[in-house]
Order: sequence, then structure tokens, then C-alpha cells
Amino acid sequence: MFKKVITACILSFYTVFSAQQVRPSKSSEIYRDLKTLKNLPKVLYLAAHPDDENTGLLSWLINDQNVETGYLSLTRGDGGQNLLGTEQGAALGLIRTHELLEARKLDGAQQFFTRAIDFGFSKNTTDTFKQWDSDNITADVVWVIRKFRPDIIICRFPPTSAAGHGQHAASAVVAEKAFKLAGDKTAFPNQLKYVNAWQPKRVLWNTFRFGAVNTTAENQLKVTVGQYDAQLGMGYGELAGLSRSLHKSQGAGTQSVAGIKTEYFSHVNGEPAKKTLFDDVVKTWTSQGNADIDQSLDKIISTFNFNNPDFSLPALLALRKKVMALKDSELKKDKIKSLDNIILSCAGFMGEVVTNQAEAVARENHNFRLNLISRATNPIVLENVKWLSQSENFNRKLSKDSLITIQYEIQIPADAALTEPYWLAKPAKDAATFSVPSDTLIGLPEAESPLNVLLGLKIGSEKFQVKLPLSFKKLDPVRGDVVEALRIVPALELKFTQPLYLVKENEDLHLSLNFKINSNKQFNNGKVNLLYNGERLGGGDLKSINGKYFTVDYVIPKNKLASIKSDQLQLDANFIADEVTYNKKQVLIQYPHLPSLQYFTPATVAVMKGDIQVKVKKVGYIQGAGDFIPEFLRIAGIQVDVLKDEDFYGNIDESAENGSQNKLSQYDAIVLGVRANNTEKKLGRWMPFLWSYVKAGGNLVMQYNTNQDTTVDQLGMYNFTIANKRVTEENAEVKFLNPNHKLLNFPNKITADDFKGWVQERGAYFPAQWDAAYEPLFEMHDTGEEPLQGSTLYAKYGKGNFIYTPLAFFRQLTAGNVGAARLFLNFLSAQKN
Repeated sequence: MFKKVITACILSFYTVFSAQQVRPSKSSEIYRDLKTLKNLPKVLYLAAHPDDENTGLLSWLINDQNVETGYLSLTRGDGGQNLLGTEQGAALGLIRTHELLEARKLDGAQQFFTRAIDFGFSKNTTDTFKQWDSDNITADVVWVIRKFRPDIIICRFPPTSAAGHGQHAASAVVAEKAFKLAGDKTAFPNQLKYVNAWQPKRVLWNTFRFGAVNTTAENQLKVTVGQYDAQLGMGYGELAGLSRSLHKSQGAGTQSVAGIKTEYFSHVNGEPAKKTLFDDVVKTWTSQGNADIDQSLDKIISTFNFNNPDFSLPALLALRKKVMALKDSELKKDKIKSLDNIILSCAGFMGEVVTNQAEAVARENHNFRLNLISRATNPIVLENVKWLSQSENFNRKLSKDSLITIQYEIQIPADAALTEPYWLAKPAKDAATFSVPSDTLIGLPEAESPLNVLLGLKIGSEKFQVKLPLSFKKLDPVRGDVVEALRIVPALELKFTQPLYLVKENEDLHLSLNFKINSNKQFNNGKVNLLYNGERLGGGDLKSINGKYFTVDYVIPKNKLASIKSDQLQLDANFIADEVTYNKKQVLIQYPHLPSLQYFTPATVAVMKGDIQVKVKKVGYIQGAGDFIPEFLRIAGIQVDVLKDEDFYGNIDESAENGSQNKLSQYDAIVLGVRANNTEKKLGRWMPFLWSYVKAGGNLVMQYNTNQDTTVDQLGMYNFTIANKRVTEENAEVKFLNPNHKLLNFPNKITADDFKGWVQERGAYFPAQWDAAYEPLFEMHDTGEEPLQGSTLYAKYGKGNFIYTPLAFFRQLTAGNVGAARLFLNFLSAQKN
């Protein structure tokens, strides 16, 4: 039974910002949007990754030139590194997608993507297009061009080695190819069921100075940007710094630089621009034969009242009738969307549909509150509300500044899809291309919520439809009001208690499986299955399940494991009850600068099986950028202590050689996490103690660092210099320079087989030069390049050992690679040999 209660109250102070609400823009933003509505040109900026875009130029185009601008990032940045946590791959791509969206809220640009997966660093376009299907990516770019209809396309990178990354260069190749095809009706004709062919005027390359690389020239087209904007209270370069600094997972904090600067552009294709970016581009409504729209907008802009934007409503409603009469259906659809947002903002309209629960299950009923308010003198009329499937008429005026709350009980539809990004809802087409449920979703940063309450509003004589997504709202003691998407979850979830298991030869495998019940339903006579390649290896019956969380332990006998030849297994779990199969694991990502992010994967676990010897018992760990290695070491049965300041300064043994510390000497090895020299600002104070630890007989293992924002100049007891040298081919041949070296023989005998099955890369940021005291262990290289010997350096120092290894263990151990595990455990055991 549906119940409703209507209350009214005077709004005193109410501030929330969320995509889950319809909220009015600030007066300065409305004014900017009005000027943008007057200008017809559009610009599409195009590059390969999140944070590749020139945010200073975007900010200038939107806020100074008042030109509708979008950024097309071919990828979501899935192959990058993460300075915030342990998320990699798809999870990191989801984080970086929303960091881009947060940045776009600041600079005002739109955001687009293709289906391309960032598979990691590549050195040239040949390498990139071995992974990416050029035709598929080009089709996606053509789709975005036809849908967004830009007049100008600007590339961040050239198609040459000056781009510095194969994916960067590939973005320029694809951009020019798509430019030539977007206006061709014979190219990708299936798209024309939804969009029309569209031919931009030109493609330009936004040349740059990056470090020692300068691609600018005085004979190129020049534009002055960075001007101060009084309505922003800052220059566009300052706004760009704020926008770019939202890429927190990449540590991309950027200075907000005041003052003007020059941007340079090189012609790529189409009609050359001689004086401005917009030479020979149709700029005004008058040029389109709609001078009356230009005149109306001129008057609205000139008389706009920043304190009372609702004074513009009569003129805006009259303008809406003119725009609705346009014969160009694409232009009409595009501009009506912008105009309606302006009208709602001028009316001071806010709407939200919220509940107190963050998660919901299909078929369940939940109480929601529809909160509505208008700040216009002439009232908005709420004509009707469609509560998902049921409609109700109201014809109620929204009194100025009075909050209306309508409570309603809504049943979540039985066919409600789980809340997750559309590009992660299906298995990827291949390692470099996402699958999407519908081609019409291509380009979108995220899909529109399928669960919406639909409002029928009347403003003056014009009618509007407004969608409000079902949302969750809470009061956070630190952040205040938080409004996020209501997340649809399955009635039951499965998850292994740890992400990885190690099982030695001739041992049973002991597994624990967590059950999370999201529904009030009771599950009877259920069966749990543990599967490998579809074959049932174990499981059992569960007669009745009550409660919210519980764990069940299982054992897979060693004889069943012995029949499986592979040493890297992926086991699947499912639970079948009442003829329904449950096999989903929730991945929930929560950071303060982002909304809660959720997707689902099959309930699987990686199992490392085979001869994996562990000889160390206790390891000290210096945290770097988030990685999985501490958890892996604990799973391997090793005690791991994350070292803090007090571990270095307390309990010094004065009698020990060089003042070695009791606290550090208890560790079989000390490991520095990935990029510790870039993230741990106390490392400079700690290094002398670490060197003393090694000299007294300790074992120090340092993982890769970069040369950017470093804490310590000299990382090792003997000097070495880090360079941007890397091996990106994960199957590159590895030559053992000294097969008899102790690191390759104890406690695990390392062979070429241990380098099979690596993912994404061998390693990055190899040392280029090193002291003669170091011994390199391996030689490897990408196809057609000179051999590199800096992938692992070993040195004896005093009684102890120092190892520097930029091999990508943080990726391999997450993927359950047995060979990488054996080698890393050898490094930790250097002092045991």
C-alpha cells in the first residue's frame, strides 16, 4: 500500500551538491550558460587518458570564449598506478573516470570515452595497435563526433614519438582518421539509425613544451589564455590547477598559475585556421537564419539580474517557443536541453528523491522522500509525478522558498539491474576493449540511472519533464549532507575471505567463503559449489541461511588439486537456492573526493599452487603507493609490520656495529613499497638507519621509484640513477646474467618458466647507470630495442644485502603469478642463504 504525507517548511540553509539531484546553478554559471547558448561553435579536445587534457585551454574555451567544449579520453586510465590505494585495472579506471567528472564540474567541459582499455605503457603506435583494434576505436570516435557535433577537434598529442607514449600518439592517429570518416555516410552506416553524419571544420594539434621537448613554433597559430575572470575570482590557469588537482589517484596536484600564457596550434587536417580557432565556423544564430533568437538572447543577457535570475523567466519561456520551432531537429534537441537547464536554474528549482538506505534489492519496498523547492516569484506548478510505474496528479503550486516533501513507498522493480558501470557489466571483449550492453552507450562517462521518478512541471505556459534518480541521503558528521545513487545489489553476495591462496604441493587447500545477505528473504536448501573450469571441486549443502553475514570453510583435497596441471588457478563459487544462482561479489570503492563506486565480479579467487618456498618469518614494510604486496606476504604466512617513525628512533642498541637498532634488526627483510621515495616524505630521515640495518646484516629490498617529486636523491648505499627505461612486453625474453646467483637459487630455483604468464609489463623505471658494486641479475628488452640490465640490481653492503628491483611485482602478485611470487620470496630470503 502506498502512503504519502505532504509537509511544507521554510528553507533557511540547505546546501548539497550531487549528480543525484537537480539543483540550480549559481548566477555566474547561468550567465555563462546564456552566453554559451548564444554561441553555436563546439570544440572536442581529444587525448588518450584521464589527466592528458589541457585544462587551461578547456577552462578558457568554456569561460572566456563561451564555447561548448568536450574532452574525449580514449581510455579510462585503467593501466596507470594508484597513489591512493590498492585498486588496479578496472577498479582504477572507475576511480579515474569519476576524478575526471569531478574535474569537469569545475571547468565546465563535457566528458566522453571510447571502449579502449588502457593496457599500460606502450612505446609507439605499432605496439598500441597490436592491442587496440584501430577500426573499433575509430568507430567510437566517429560516434562521439556525430553525437556531439563539434566544429573543431583539438589533439593533445602528435602521431609521432614526440607524444612520449604509444597510446598518446595513437590518439592523434585515430582522431585524424575519424575526422575524415565522420561526414561520410558510407562509414559506419549503422550509426546513422541514431545520429546524422557530421563533418567538423578542422583538426589541430595543441603543441606543447614538456620538459626538454618543445614542439611549439612562432609560425603556428597562437592564442592567449589564462585571463582573469571576475565572475570566477581567478584566472583560467588558476582554475585549471584546481581542476587538474582532482586527479588524486595519480598524484597530479598542479599549481594554480595566475597570468596569461600562449597556446600554440599546428594544422592537421581540414580547412586551415589563419587568425583564430574558429575561422569560417558558423558562430551565431543569425548566421543560421535565426536572427530573432540572437536578438532575444542579447536582451536576456544584457538585462540579466544576478540577484534575481527569475526576472528572466518570461523572456526565457518566450525564447523556448522559438527554439522549439526550429526545423533543424538536432540543433533543437541540443539547445532545448541547455535552455531547459537555464530555465530551471533561473527558477531556483531543486528536486531530489531520497531514502535512508544506501543499498536496495529488487522487489523490496522502501520509503522515499520527494523534496521539491522553487525560488521563483511566479510559482512552478507540480502537475504530476510518475513513481517509476504509477502516476499521480497534483496540480500543486510550489510557493517561493518553501520546501515541499512528499513521502512515498516505492517497490524496486523485479527486473532492476545491479548498479554498476555499463562498461563493466559484461566481460571485456578482449584485453584492450570493453564490451557494452548497447552501442548507444559508447562515449558516455556513465549511463543514466534507470530508476527515476518523473516530474511533470509547468512554468508559465511551458511544460517540462524532470527526471530525479532514486538516491540515498545521509548526514555525515564531517562532510555534511551526502547524496549518492541508490545502489541496487543482489539478494545474496559471495566473497572469499582473502583474495589469494597459496597451496604447496601435496597439501589440501583450505578455503573460507563469506556470505552477505542483503534481503529479508530466508534461503532454504541451498548448495554451494566450488568450480574450476566448470568442474565441481568441492562445496556442500546449506539447509538454512539466516542473519546478514556468515562464513563457511571448505577443503579441496590434495588429490583433486594434483589432477590440475596449472600452477595458477582461478576458482569460482556459486550458491544455488530456490532455482536461483548467486555468484556475484561486490567491489565497493569509497574515497572522500568521490561518490561511492560499485561494480560486481564473479565470486572467484586466485590460487597459487606448486613449489613455493618461504624462509622468512618477519618483514618490515615501508608503505609506498598502494599495492597488494603486504597482504600477499601475510597470506604467505609472513608477519608484516608497517614501519612508522618510532620504529627508527627508539631502542637503539649502542653496542651494535654502527648503532644498529634492535627494532629493525628483528626483521628478516625490510621492503620499500612501490614509489616509496615519491610518497613517504620521512624517508630522508629513515635512510641512514636503513643503511645501518643493512651494514649490520639486514636485507633491504627496494621496489621501483620514479624521478618525479622524490624525497631522497641517493637511494642505495652505492649510487645508481633511475631513468625512464622500461620493458612493456610482458612476455619479453629474460636472460639470466648469473644463473648461479643465490637470489636465483634459494629457497626457490628460478628458471625461465618463472617469467611466464606475467601481465601488462616486465617493469618500469630501470636504473640507467650504477656503481660497480652492483651486480645486475637479468637482461631483457622490448622488440627491436637495446638490451637493458637494470631490472634488478644486487649489492653486498657490510654484512647485509641491498636489492633494487623495478620489476612489476605489484601487478604480478595481484594476478596470482607463481613465478613472480617465488622470485620475490627469494629476494626476501637473501640473508638466510
